[in-house]
Amino acid sequence: MEVFGPTVQGEGMVIGRKTKFVRTAGCDYRCSWCDSAFTWDGTGKDDIRLMNPDDILRELTALDGSAPDHVTLSGGNPALLPQLGALIAALRAAGAVVALETQGSKWQDWFLDIDELTISPKPPSSGMTTDWAALERIVARLAQGGRHFSLKVVIFDETDLAYAADVHLRFPGIPFYLQAGNGRLGEQDRAQLLPYLLARYEWLVDRVVADAGWRDVHVLPQLHAWIWGNKKGV
Repeated sequence: MEVFGPTVQGEGMVIGRKTKFVRTAGCDYRCSWCDSAFTWDGTGKDDIRLMNPDDILRELTALDGSAPDHVTLSGGNPALLPQLGALIAALRAAGAVVALETQGSKWQDWFLDIDELTISPKPPSSGMTTDWAALERIVARLAQGGRHFSLKVVIFDETDLAYAADVHLRFPGIPFYLQAGNGRLGEQDRAQLLPYLLARYEWLVDRVVADAGWRDVHVLPQLHAWIWGNKKGV
């Protein structure tokens, strides 16, 4: 659906990393606060293109005239696409580090070829129900494969924070990230959005630092929303 960049990664374990993006269409979830609903709700259907790995590599290079050194695969849920394995192999053969985020609902063997993989199960505010058995299988296979991966949960309220604590307890020893959610996706004025995002981040930081039970955890803003607001393609 989109090939864009270079920009900086706004989320998760590689926040702040200069990267180029490849966004795929389709998702098996329908999160109430999804900031890329156009990938699955039909509004972006005219942006869908069928491309092979060579096409995508050429387009990534054309963005700024240089071969990509870091590429983020995003969605939707890229884990719906078994054929992404060929793209990942081509990107790594070209010298790129590959990052990807998925909710942990589907397994693909090419997960073991991702350099920076974030598993982001969705909390109650999303309206989705976590398949714990599927998530446990995915985490176990990644751990057995010796891959570098992390867990991240987006937080909107106290119920989400309790859910995140459960995730952290179930999977000890895995790098763990909390991220303040953006509940104002319709706000197009960045000057109006930024104070809200800052307040949400401050609320989350206050809750985490006040609770001695939160250990070995990173607390993040949604960096790209701070910089560009709700703009697409950045």
